[in-house]
Amino acid sequence: MDLVSEDASYDTLVVRFEDDICFVQIHRPGANNTIDDLLVREFGAVLDRCEARVKIVVLEGSPEVFCFGADFKAIQRRVDSGQPGQVFDPGPMYDLWLRLATGPYVTIAHVRGQANAGGIGFVAACDIVLCDEGATFGLSELLFGLMPACVLPFLARRMGFAKANYMTLMTEPLSARCAHEWGLVDEVATDSRNLLRKKLLRLRRLSKPGIQRYKRYMNALDDSLAASKAQALAANVEVFGDPDNLHKIARYMKTGRFPWEGD
Repeated sequence: MDLVSEDASYDTLVVRFEDDICFVQIHRPGANNTIDDLLVREFGAVLDRCEARVKIVVLEGSPEVFCFGADFKAIQRRVDSGQPGQVFDPGPMYDLWLRLATGPYVTIAHVRGQANAGGIGFVAACDIVLCDEGATFGLSELLFGLMPACVLPFLARRMGFAKANYMTLMTEPLSARCAHEWGLVDEVATDSRNLLRKKLLRLRRLSKPGIQRYKRYMNALDDSLAASKAQALAANVEVFGDPDNLHKIARYMKTGRFPWEGD
């Protein structure tokens, strides 16, 4: 196997190429692997490099946290500095997930630890989801008056409207086994790294043209993700542009108190 060394040119990702496989690890250890504008831009640049020659894109986080969603610390800093309005432009993030779902490669989410909020968007956008037995999957947004507006088109497409609705309303994390039963996860294993290895051995037999044609056909069968984009972005802007919601997030980051808890 022609092993290409790790690419050190990214601040939020660890990227390496092994022949026709690209491994992308979300790497923001000081920020709980949360999503910011830089991560989205860097991930998009990685996918640009994958278009022509890569057959498989593997997305991972750390063993403890896959991805915890939006960067609440960035929201707190903006609120504390008195900057009004939207903190994070959801358009590029939605487009990134759309590329994972529809791009000319097989996308695999290998989840260990916690996947929460926007982290579920990365999971649901991928073609295949593998996870460790200790992984958990949650949507906590409604606790802060928010909603997983951009996540839901991808999540409902993967696991169905009713389950996505229940997961959003309850705000409770799902265990790996429950996520598997509900269709969010394809396979669970005690040793998920070995499970990933076996799946990659199989998937590498597929040809790049075959993958491209198949993904193009599947996207034509179901264009719901593109059709939902405008409505999802508008809903995201509405909830993240609400000053009351932003102040609740800022208070939580400073005090650890949830919105329903008194001062």
